[in-house]
Amino acid sequence: MQQTEKGGAEEATVDVKFTDLPNALIACKVPKDLFSEGSSLKTTFEALFRSFDPEVQFQYFKSFRRVRISFSDALSAAEARLRLHKTDFSGKEMRLYFAQSVHIGNPRLEPPKPDKQFLISPPASPPVGWSQSLDATPVVNYDLLCAISKLGPGGKYELHTATPTTPSVVVHVCDDERGGDSSAPDDSDQDDKPRPLRPKIVQTRRPDYTPGEEQ
Repeated sequence: MQQTEKGGAEEATVDVKFTDLPNALIACKVPKDLFSEGSSLKTTFEALFRSFDPEVQFQYFKSFRRVRISFSDALSAAEARLRLHKTDFSGKEMRLYFAQSVHIGNPRLEPPKPDKQFLISPPASPPVGWSQSLDATPVVNYDLLCAISKLGPGGKYELHTATPTTPSVVVHVCDDERGGDSSAPDDSDQDDKPRPLRPKIVQTRRPDYTPGEEQ
């Protein structure tokens, strides 16, 4: 079928392939009485489309005021739309549109592709190319260790010099309780010296029991 469109002085011929068109129409702007049970308008309405296809089927959607008309082939649906689109029906200008068909590749629901399943915590298995990250090498501040080793008992070390707005920070190292060298004694010295005796814990004496006078 060829359809000619006139636009000014130019004419264009459009080839319409009915195999590409759907075989159903949607009727809009129809009277409300068409959805009533036992309405005579329903018989008149269906008779308009049965003249194009005797096996046509109707589905009424009252909430949307729409009627779906399913034909046996796309040729009958296209012819009915060309003849009845924007025609008067019971005082209303009826509009007919082709029903859009939705094509689904697989009617069954399939699981998603495992592209990002490793983001699930905890993952079932690491992704391809994943490797364990190595722990960083601990940083040893030798300057700090050297400064600590030079600290002696009874000395004062200023860590931060005082400013007009901030006080100074001074560390006072405690004196050794033994009064000797600050260095820790060897294990041999500890074995030679007798260990001090631990004080004995004296149990508190129970007070004497004085029986009371009988009444």
